[in-house]
Amino acid sequence: MTGIDAISTARKTWKNWAGNQWAVPENWVRPTNEDELVDAVRLGNATGRVVKIVGGGHSFTDIACTNGVLISLDDYTEIVAVNGHDVTVQAGVRIGALSSALEAHGLALPNLGDIDVQSIAGAISTGTHGTGLGFNCISAAVVGLRLVLADGSVLACSETERPEVLHQARVGLGALGLISEVTVRCEPHFNLHAVEKATSVQKLMGRLDGLIRDNEHFEFYWLPYTEAVLTKSNNRTDAAPTGGEGKRRLEQELLENIGFGAVNMLGRKAPSLIPKLATALPGSGVTEYVTRSHDVFTSPRRVRFLESEYAVPLDAFGEVFDRLRALVDTLPAPVSFPVECRFLGGDDIPLSMASGRDSAFIAIHTAVGMPHEAYMASFEQIVDDVGGRPHWGKLHRKTETELVDLYPGFDDFRDLRDELDPDRRWQNPYLARVLGD
Repeated sequence: MTGIDAISTARKTWKNWAGNQWAVPENWVRPTNEDELVDAVRLGNATGRVVKIVGGGHSFTDIACTNGVLISLDDYTEIVAVNGHDVTVQAGVRIGALSSALEAHGLALPNLGDIDVQSIAGAISTGTHGTGLGFNCISAAVVGLRLVLADGSVLACSETERPEVLHQARVGLGALGLISEVTVRCEPHFNLHAVEKATSVQKLMGRLDGLIRDNEHFEFYWLPYTEAVLTKSNNRTDAAPTGGEGKRRLEQELLENIGFGAVNMLGRKAPSLIPKLATALPGSGVTEYVTRSHDVFTSPRRVRFLESEYAVPLDAFGEVFDRLRALVDTLPAPVSFPVECRFLGGDDIPLSMASGRDSAFIAIHTAVGMPHEAYMASFEQIVDDVGGRPHWGKLHRKTETELVDLYPGFDDFRDLRDELDPDRRWQNPYLARVLGD
C-alpha cells in the first residue's frame, strides 16, 4: 500500500491503553514509509483537519487525540541503519523491540523506563525516563530526527544540521512536526546487577541520599497504609547472567500482575478492604540477580491504571513524600497502587521535566474504575508548592500560564513552534491547553 491508498475513511474508535482517552478520526493512516506519512499531512492540509500520530497509546492525556487524520505507527517499525553506536529507526518501533534489535548488534540504550511498549516517538515526545542520578531521560540519547513539517516538507536535524531544532524537538509534544525517524546514540550492551529489597519507610529515608548517589539506578515503591517499601538498586556489571530468569519472571507475574490484579478487583467491589489488603502485598528479604539491562529496567504491566507523575527538585523530595503519605490517609477513596519514586540527573532539553535541575519523580496511580480525581488534584497541590513539573503523557491539569514559569526554555520552544507550525496544523485541545494558541 503506497500513497493515498494507505488512507482509510472507515470510522472507528481509537482508545489508549488505559481506556480513558479516545478519538473517532475522519481518516486512519497506517504508513509503511515516509512518503505515506507526507501524504497524510497533505490530506490534513487539503481538508483542514488536524493530523496526529499514535504509537503504543500509553499516554494518559489526550496529547495524541484528533477527530481529523490519525496516523497509527504499527506498520512503521523498521531499523533503518546502524552506524557504530548510532542507530536510526522508524518512529513506530516499540522500546521492547528496539532493545532486542540493539542487543543483536551488541548495543543498548543507556537508560529505560519501567515499561517497554511505547513507540520510540511517543516515548521521547513526552519525556519518558528511567531512574539514575547520573543519567537522563530517553530523549537525551537522541542525536538525530527526521520531522515531517506542517507544509509536507521533511526536515532532517542532527548535531550538525539544524541543531537548534534537534535540541528542542527531542521532547516536542508532537507540536513541531511528525517524527518520521529517530537516531539514538547507544552504548555497548551491558548486564545489570539487580538487588530488590523490602524495608521500612523510616529505614529508607535515613539513608536515601546515599542510596541515590551510590547506585547507578535506584528507585523505590511505597505501599500506601503501610510502612513497607520495596527498593530496587541496579548497577552495571561484567558478570554473566545468573540464570533463573524464567523463574523470576514467573514470580513477578504472580505478584505484580495476577496477585495485584486480584487485590484491585476486590478493592473495587469493597473499597474499605483496601488498607487491609495492602498489608498482604509487601514482600520480604532480598532478591538478587544479574541479567541483560532491558530485562532489569522494564516489567510487564497488565493491571490497567491511571497515572499522574511530577518531577520536583531533588532537595524537595523529602517534604513532598511526607505530605503525600499524610494525604493518603485523608482521601475519600482508598488507594490500592504503590507510589513510585525515581531520581534523575538534570539535562538541558527545554521541555524535559528534569531541565536544568536534578530531580525526583513521584508517580501516583489508581486502578481503572476507581475514583482518582481527589487524589490527583490534592497531589498536584502538594507539588505545586515546590515547582513540580508534570509528565506530559500523564494526567495533570496544568495550563500554559502555569507551565511558562516552570520551564526556563518554554518561550524558546514556542518561538520554534511559531516558525515550524505557524498555522497550528498539529494543534489539538491538549496542545492548546499546555502551549496556548
